[in-house]
Amino acid sequence: MPEPQDLDPRRRRLVYRAMHRGTKEADLMIGGFVARNIAGFTEAELDAIEAVLEHWDVDLADWLSGRRPIPPEADTPMIRRMATECGRTGAGVPPGAER
Repeated sequence: MPEPQDLDPRRRRLVYRAMHRGTKEADLMIGGFVARNIAGFTEAELDAIEAVLEHWDVDLADWLSGRRPIPPEADTPMIRRMATECGRTGAGVPPGAER
């Protein structure tokens, strides 16, 4: 993962916003996904992440963990990509944590 100071201001803001959602679960899932992928996102993907971050934490955590299906009005390629990655074993485990 790139260091925050190596990112442009928009990417730094998105990483911060994704990692400071308000719930630990959302911080780990959403923030982890964004931090791992932010450097390679295109401008269109950055727009898509900004749209995803507009959803409530509870909804995002449920959709990304598979507890609830993603509703049609929120179903986008970026949400599906996030759900696929967040659904993998260990996706919400903080770096360096024991499994």
